[in-house]
Amino acid sequence: MSVRDVADEIVVVDSFSTDRTIDICKRFGARVIQHVFEGHIQQKNFALEQATYHHVLSLDADEVLSDELQKEIQRVKKQWNYDCYEMNRLTNYCGTWIYHCGWYPDRKIRLFDKRKGRWTGINPHDRFELFDYSATKGRLKGDILHYSYSTISDHIRQFDYFTEISARVLYEQQKKATLIKIIVAPILRFVRDYILKAGFLDGYYGLVICLNSSYSVFVKYCKLRELSKTNRMKGGSYGQQ
Repeated sequence: MSVRDVADEIVVVDSFSTDRTIDICKRFGARVIQHVFEGHIQQKNFALEQATYHHVLSLDADEVLSDELQKEIQRVKKQWNYDCYEMNRLTNYCGTWIYHCGWYPDRKIRLFDKRKGRWTGINPHDRFELFDYSATKGRLKGDILHYSYSTISDHIRQFDYFTEISARVLYEQQKKATLIKIIVAPILRFVRDYILKAGFLDGYYGLVICLNSSYSVFVKYCKLRELSKTNRMKGGSYGQQ
C-alpha cells in the first residue's frame, strides 16, 4: 500500500463487501469500519468522522500515490503550511496512461485539515469543498495514480451505474431532459474532450474514452427523461413536456 510510509493511521470504510477486501486491508495494518453505503459523498464524510487525526489524506480504492507524491506528503507532514493541498490525478485506462481527454491533470484536493471543509458535489461525483473562502491551498508535485478500468466493458458497466445515480439526482433537483439537450449535450461533450482537450493525442483509447463520455451524457439524459415520464404517469409533481 502506497500510504504505509506516509500515514500514521489507515482507515478503510467498507460497505459490507463479500470478497477478501477486509482481510487484505487488515493484513496491511488498516483499521476497517463497515458502514452501509448511502452514497459516494455520504460515505466519504462518514470516513472523515472516523479519522483520529485532523489532517487527512483521502484516496479511493483504485488509487495509489506516485513515489514523488509520497515524498511531497512526507515533506508537508514536517511543516504544514496550508489548510489543504491539491494534486494531479493520472488515470490508467486499459493499461494506458491518459494525458488528455479532460482526464489530466484532473486536479484534486485530497490532503486537508478536515476541520476546514467537507465532501460535497453531486453523486456520484464528489469534491472536497472548503468552508471558508479565506482558507489557504497549496499544490503538490507528483500524481495520484488512478487505475480506473482494465477493460472497455468495465467502463461501460460503470457509466451505466453512474448515469443511473446522476439521473436520479437530477430528477430530485427538478432538472429537465429536453430533446434538444439529449441531442446537443453529447455532441458538445465529444467536441470538448476529443478536440478542445486534445483527446485525439491519446490515440485509440482517447477516441474510446471520448465516445464513451459522450454516450454517457446521452444515456444520463435519456434516463432522466424516462424517470420523469414514469413518475409523472404515477402522479409525480414534475417532469418535462
